[in-house]
Amino acid sequence: MNQKKCKICSKLLVGRNDKMFCSVKCKNYYHVNLRKVTDKVVKDLDNILHRNRSILLEILGKRKGHTTIDRMTLVKKRFTFKYHTHLHINSKGKTYYYLYDLAWMEFSNDEILIIRNKE
Repeated sequence: MNQKKCKICSKLLVGRNDKMFCSVKCKNYYHVNLRKVTDKVVKDLDNILHRNRSILLEILGKRKGHTTIDRMTLVKKRFTFKYHTHLHINSKGKTYYYLYDLAWMEFSNDEILIIRNKE
């Protein structure tokens, strides 16, 4: 019979079959460190998403609908194209990349359409 070992200290586990840690101390150590790693990655990604949204919002201004802008303007403002919250492909096969309530679509190689999602 192959006995399981604690994920942290490798002591043999006694008790339930699905037990993963030998003590509360090992369990807490595992989850605290897992949370630290996750928090850093999420914080960095969230900062990029918020900066991208702020750039789109600044360009869109108080307009209610949409506007087009050339790609280089976004590049100069350090917009990161590969990060978005979700996407939508319309009936014509065009992809809208969303940042929360704002979206952009590549119109051509040089132009980007920015829209505000209607609430």
